[in-house]
Amino acid sequence: MVDESTLTKVYYTIGEVAKMYGVNASLIRFWSNEFKQIDPKTKKNGTRLYSQKDIATLNKIYHLVKIKGHTLEGARKALRGYKIPTEETTTNTVHNSNNQLVVIEKLEAIKARLNALKN
Repeated sequence: MVDESTLTKVYYTIGEVAKMYGVNASLIRFWSNEFKQIDPKTKKNGTRLYSQKDIATLNKIYHLVKIKGHTLEGARKALRGYKIPTEETTTNTVHNSNNQLVVIEKLEAIKARLNALKN
C-alpha cells in the first residue's frame, strides 16, 4: 500500500501508480474501469493521470482485494463503509487475541479441576 503522506505531486501517471503498488499498469486500468470511485483525468493523447484522491481509493481497493482477498464485488460492497486498519487497530487485535488465549487457558484449567472433582 502507498503511504498517502508521501505523495508530493498533484497527478501521477498510470505507470507511476502501478510502480507504487508493484503491479502491472493493466491492473490499475482494470480497477479504474471497474470502480466508479476512481476517476483519472485523461490527457488528449490518452494518458491517464491519477489524483491523490484516486490513489487513496486505490489504497482501499488494493487492501481489500490483494491483502484481505475480497472479490471485486465484495470490495465494492466493502468500500461503502471502509476504513484501512491502522497500526493501533492491528495492535488491539493482537492484544485481544492474547487476552482470548489467556481466558481459554484459565477456562481449561477450571474444567480440569471440575472434572477431577466429578470423578
